[in-house]
Amino acid sequence: MNRKKSVYPFRPPKERGTWRAFGLAALMHVLLGLFLYHGIHWQNSTPAGAEAELWTDVPNTPAPTPVVTPPVQVAPTPPVKDEEADIALQEKKRKQQEEAAAKAALLAEQQRQKLQAQQEAEAKRQQQLAEQQAAQLAAQKAAAEKLKQQQAQAEKLKQQQLADQEKLKQQQLEQQKAQQQAQLEAQQKADAEKAAKAKQLAQQQAAKKQLDQERRARLAQMQGMAGGESSTGNGLAKSGTGSGAGGTATSPGYAEKVQRRVRPNIVWAGDTQGLETVISVRCAPTGTLLSATVQRSSGNPQWDDAALRAVQRSDPMPLDTDGRAPATFLITMRPAA
Repeated sequence: MNRKKSVYPFRPPKERGTWRAFGLAALMHVLLGLFLYHGIHWQNSTPAGAEAELWTDVPNTPAPTPVVTPPVQVAPTPPVKDEEADIALQEKKRKQQEEAAAKAALLAEQQRQKLQAQQEAEAKRQQQLAEQQAAQLAAQKAAAEKLKQQQAQAEKLKQQQLADQEKLKQQQLEQQKAQQQAQLEAQQKADAEKAAKAKQLAQQQAAKKQLDQERRARLAQMQGMAGGESSTGNGLAKSGTGSGAGGTATSPGYAEKVQRRVRPNIVWAGDTQGLETVISVRCAPTGTLLSATVQRSSGNPQWDDAALRAVQRSDPMPLDTDGRAPATFLITMRPAA
């Protein structure tokens, strides 16, 4: 029943109690007919005359001589004319019929009004029920729509939160990388500063020995140790490699080792007359070239650069007989003839 009403909410309500109203109307007509029938036959008989006898109490005295009295005759009721009686009876019947018809009409009207009121109440109730169902349906639809919107908003908020978390995580990773990079750069900077300080200290220590090394190199050149070899065309003076850190601390064959290492790296196609460059070399104990600078220029910058590049390409320098490379030494470079 509820299902049909929900499917057809605007269908007019079906009237109820119709057959009951017809039954009540038929019953009232039957009762009215019986009442009229008995009312007519009840007044149809002619009233009979009445007779009465009168008696008097006799006192308890000696009975006298009975006296015979003639009986008292009651005067009969004068008869009513039949025509007048019929008229009165018909008038009375007519009034009774009118009253009965009026009562029946009033009762039928009351029944009709009652039935109409019931039908109107039922229709109103059905309309209210339909309106309530429509309102409930609309409320359910609105609630479902609101729930759907809330779910969509919750899903959107969840996606936004996930995106924010991912973004925050990415930012944290980037910050960590930046911090690590900054730490690495700081460490590299600290190492560079430390290395620079060590280099500066080594240069200061080397500078103290340069004068002595130059003096020895010049002394060797003056004694002719390198003059006879300049015409051989090997491009490397023996006097430059024969002295290392500490002067005579290197073995006699160390200069030849340096010569074999540096000679293949000389690249020069220019003039060779009178060019001589002294390169100051600083090495680690493992032979790793720490620095190479031009100690004394030949006057030709191109040859100086070529000589310096040849020494730099020779990294690492050969080790001495004690398994260590000299800390500092000089190399005198001449181009091949």
